[in-house]
Amino acid sequence: MDAGTAGIVVTLFFLSILCFLVWKNDRKRSQLPPGPTPWPILGNLWQKDVLPLYKSHEKLKEKYGPVFTVWLGLKPAVVLCGYEVVKDALLGHSEEFGGRPEIPLQVQVSKDYGFVSTNEKKWRELRRFTLSTLRDFGMGKNTMSQRVQQEAQHLVELLANFKGEAFEPMISFRHAVANVICSVVFGSRYSYSDTAFLELLDMIGNYALEPSCTSPVRRCTTPFPTSCKLKDYIQERVTLHKQTLDPSSPRDYIDCFLIKAEKEKSSLENMYSNEDLVMSVFNLFGAGTITTGNALVFFLLVLTKFPHIQAKVQKEIDAVVGADRAPSTEDKMKMPYTNAVIHELQRFQKSRIENFPRMTTQDVKFRGHTIPKDTAVIPIFSSVHTDPVQWENPKKFDPGHFLDEKGEFRKREAFMAFSAGKRMCPGEALARIELFLFLTTLLQNFTFELAIECEEMDIFPLWLEIERRAIPGKFLAIRRRARS
Repeated sequence: MDAGTAGIVVTLFFLSILCFLVWKNDRKRSQLPPGPTPWPILGNLWQKDVLPLYKSHEKLKEKYGPVFTVWLGLKPAVVLCGYEVVKDALLGHSEEFGGRPEIPLQVQVSKDYGFVSTNEKKWRELRRFTLSTLRDFGMGKNTMSQRVQQEAQHLVELLANFKGEAFEPMISFRHAVANVICSVVFGSRYSYSDTAFLELLDMIGNYALEPSCTSPVRRCTTPFPTSCKLKDYIQERVTLHKQTLDPSSPRDYIDCFLIKAEKEKSSLENMYSNEDLVMSVFNLFGAGTITTGNALVFFLLVLTKFPHIQAKVQKEIDAVVGADRAPSTEDKMKMPYTNAVIHELQRFQKSRIENFPRMTTQDVKFRGHTIPKDTAVIPIFSSVHTDPVQWENPKKFDPGHFLDEKGEFRKREAFMAFSAGKRMCPGEALARIELFLFLTTLLQNFTFELAIECEEMDIFPLWLEIERRAIPGKFLAIRRRARS
């Protein structure tokens, strides 16, 4: 066979494979909810009018309905938009939509260890253990509130040192939030001048904010050395804990895990291995730091854009708390406007990352469609928070969404800032305490102004640039009063 004939044979071979894949995908497409036409092999990955979903979901919903399919290469992902659809899936069909898809980078980093494992039995066991242990160390209790109060005062001292000069809050806010979770996981907090810890926080930020780490709709680009350094740091702490462990007096989450591992060492399933401990701490540390720290920065950004709302929150803080003591969680019930503002800030926040992907655990009939088992599912929570049926002014920042006609706080069913259903955020209780106490303590002591040029009132383009650290999000913290 000459070279020309061989080339033709090879070309025909690859064309036949391509035709087979196209036929196979077309067959799959006919069984799934409608959606934009994918390219062969690549799917919708490089189609800018499809991905990322935070930009395109509204137009796609208008064209295909609230349940549609996008293709991530050769794999489909069903997208859910709007309150009724997301609620129906995550609450009405919680078991069917309760799986977690394999995200390639996450699987390679975690090796399926820890409480985010795709192994259903391990996930349930380690999640239950983690929640129980965090409660034992004060989550949802007054002791945890006191830890947050103390850390908030450290943050006030740090900002006061800037003496009204511009500062960038991202790392320092993450540091403050991290210290709360560190006190539970590692049994200690870290100074704001600890350069090694600051480097660690920066690594966590780079890892967690890479979309491929948390989303099935992006390519994997995060460098592995980052995650390796994080795991090495945690392993060092685990080794130190093993050397100083007193089973009769556990100091923190790591001690409790080691004690449990010793009790379970004869188990054939071995759900409490050293690797499971490292990855559980890895995910606790990352999830407990980035989301809340970023949320606080976003809160300040919005409040600098709406100074009259910032002033009204400060007025309520002055009336309920005063200047001579720190805010406490007990104050929350007496501060309906502040509570409403915090909820509205969470509703209003958007991110470029499509978090909380799910997976069907069985074939499921849903909203006139049959979704096969093991299909990735992406609930778009920003679509829930901007659903015009549920919110009076969905595209506007309006604390009135969470206030009744008497000015009292009111809950809203369409508020899903912590996800919903079977895989709801396990750190919700802690995050709620942190958001309230950090924000009220900061506003008790400072008035914040944006220190970068930005006349445009559309907050989201600016926020997305700050979130991915493309531009410095600098603020001024102007001292309100001297504490007695």
